[in-house]
Amino acid sequence: MKAITTVLLMSLFVLSSCGQDKNEGKENGVQTISLEQTDGEFKQKTLTLKEGTYVFEIANKDVAHEVGFVLAPKGNTDEANHIKAAYVTEPVKTGSTSKTKEVTLKKGEYVYFCPLNPTPEYTLLVN
Repeated sequence: MKAITTVLLMSLFVLSSCGQDKNEGKENGVQTISLEQTDGEFKQKTLTLKEGTYVFEIANKDVAHEVGFVLAPKGNTDEANHIKAAYVTEPVKTGSTSKTKEVTLKKGEYVYFCPLNPTPEYTLLVN
């Protein structure tokens, strides 16, 4: 009887561990996307994501001043069309990171860039 109980408990542990692995990188269904900025550019040049809710974590890798993050629909990058929830909650100082609020993305093409660390516009595609 002890052997059966032990096997059942081990099976439950393994199954619960497998279920947790599927949510790696997600918290309450929200996935965090980490992006690094160096002087005048993002290291990640393109992103392809699924429809869903995301938080962007922006890292300032040795840029000598604060950096930020802007996300906008492709072709509509004027400030009125910025996705305001995608602004970092505070400017990102050298050697640190900052996150955005939760952003729900639907299918389409977006661009991301930083006006404080003038970067090109990079493509974010949502399938």
